[in-house]
Amino acid sequence: MVGVEVDRVEQNRLLEYLDLFGALIGDTRTQRTFGGVIEGILGAGSLCCARIAASSPTLTSAGSAGERRVRRMIGGDSTKRSVLTEEALVGTLQLRGVQQLAGADEVWIALDMSELRKPYAQAMEALMDVRTLKGERLVPGYRTLTALGMSRGGRRGILYHHLFSSHATEFVSEPQEIHSALASIHETLGTQAGPVTYLLDRGFDDDEVWGRIWTQNEHLVCRVKHFERLVLHQDGEGVWSKVPLSHLKSQVRHLAECKTEMLVRKQGQKREKRQEVIARIAACPVRVWYRPPGAPRYPSARQQKDVWLVRVELHGAVLEDWWLLTDWPITDVKSAMRVFRQYRQRWAVEDAFKFAKDVLGWEDMQLLNFEHVQTLSALGWIAAGFLYELGLGLEEPAINFLIRLAGGEVRPNRPPGRTILTRGLRRLLDHFVVDDFLHRERQKGPLPPQIAVLLRERSLLN
Repeated sequence: MVGVEVDRVEQNRLLEYLDLFGALIGDTRTQRTFGGVIEGILGAGSLCCARIAASSPTLTSAGSAGERRVRRMIGGDSTKRSVLTEEALVGTLQLRGVQQLAGADEVWIALDMSELRKPYAQAMEALMDVRTLKGERLVPGYRTLTALGMSRGGRRGILYHHLFSSHATEFVSEPQEIHSALASIHETLGTQAGPVTYLLDRGFDDDEVWGRIWTQNEHLVCRVKHFERLVLHQDGEGVWSKVPLSHLKSQVRHLAECKTEMLVRKQGQKREKRQEVIARIAACPVRVWYRPPGAPRYPSARQQKDVWLVRVELHGAVLEDWWLLTDWPITDVKSAMRVFRQYRQRWAVEDAFKFAKDVLGWEDMQLLNFEHVQTLSALGWIAAGFLYELGLGLEEPAINFLIRLAGGEVRPNRPPGRTILTRGLRRLLDHFVVDDFLHRERQKGPLPPQIAVLLRERSLLN
């Protein structure tokens, strides 16, 4: 974790992290460019090639050729002996994620579908229509599907990423993209000993998605979108009847209440802030239909599953209730609290996703070729993976360190902006680079006298 004192081990973490991708790289020049690109993404807070080159100490030494080196590496023009495609990069990132989660008694996976918006782009290949942030209109862009795995001990690892477009030649459908992601994650996790639970937002309220997860012997907690869905409910006399899911909102039974700290806005407050809020949890059993993978599409091919409808009310918060469906039994206080903690972690992960996307400038990329866009997006998630290993998220203590390092002021009622965070990251990475450079220069011989005096004087001041 980043601290006030950055020791030698911490300074080398980025280099050690990038060594994981060495098997994909076939020559020293590409290796230096690859490290410089990740360094530049973190320093610039952007996926714009010119900014990446300008913010990387490794690439700025190349002068005006730095941006060309970035573009040539992404396009594969200078990497004939290397394999730096989206598939290869994400495959290595997945293996790292599994390493990070090794030994966990259980794994929670937040699967996130989001948009990469390019509202003014016209010439970029395979642009599709995506919704703006507020959803009021359509703009050109792409979609991404990303999975972040978590253990209860706080470890994180990226388990999947793919940028896709409905206008790309290999595209089949969005459900197929989701099914491919679930199959890839299942295969990557392999013999994970403990249970695996997917924490899903409304976009994954789909019985075929659930069928894939349940067929893989995994669990889910999913935010409900389709209350019109017909389900089976058992009345007090034990008779099962078919009803809309919305009918059961009044049937949930109060099970637990707890105090927790969350980033919320309460009645009368102008902004969100991290504060104490009371969560009230209620649930009732229900039976749903789902379609297993590959099953025929006629109704008799569907299977049934016992699940629980859960309501989480955040008392006093300007926030709608969470309505969740889960296959984890909810029968007492302990089981109710478990599901609340799981989806609460999903809430925190959305902040972590948002932090990574904002601070690394996903929507700044300016590449015409669709495959190159995919590769650069994967490189951005490699940079994000390093941040997650450092434990950086909007609610993490390390963020306060970066704000202070950038000369900013920590304000509990106002989240940090992208500019202050990227400035802090740039200064931190510059510290790593300078320290490593000095270490190599001292191995060659004494430093120039003027530099040695400056460093000695600085050391005495400290």
